[in-house]
Amino acid sequence: MKKVFYPFAAAIILVASAFTFISSQNWKIAQGYSIKFSGSGADGIFKDLKGQVIFDEKDLATSKFDVTIDVSSINTGNGLKNTHAKGGKWLDASKYPTIHFTSSKVSKTAAGYEAHGELEMHGVKKPFTVPFTFTKNGNGGTFNGTFNVNRVDFGIGEAGGRVDDVFKLNVTVPVTQ
Repeated sequence: MKKVFYPFAAAIILVASAFTFISSQNWKIAQGYSIKFSGSGADGIFKDLKGQVIFDEKDLATSKFDVTIDVSSINTGNGLKNTHAKGGKWLDASKYPTIHFTSSKVSKTAAGYEAHGELEMHGVKKPFTVPFTFTKNGNGGTFNGTFNVNRVDFGIGEAGGRVDDVFKLNVTVPVTQ
């Protein structure tokens, strides 16, 4: 009887732990996220973020980010600037409605983590690395990242002028399981 019971019990524990492992990786983007950009000549926020966040601090090989920002959700605090930013000279929201980041690898760093992948903006795809930290809090947590994006690398506007080529982004994304 014991010989039959032990393998059965081991199988139950293994299956149960696999389901616990899977559910602990998937995170839902919660309300209260913030995507702020700043640079000389323009600053503001994007109001619409969607995507899939799979993150496990103990198994980074299974971690993946696939997130999209709706370009039309830009808000500079000035209606005329919003219209201009969405227009053909800059982000061209009608032709390129989203900014999309997909990670291919997540790694640990001295300061936190890095998501290595591809950023697509304005129809241009480039390798990109997003540094971030993760703070777990009960059944949720918060991702924070600060990094720079060179708009000219993505064919947005022309180099130089009254608007910085490089924008600083501050991203805060609360998540729940």
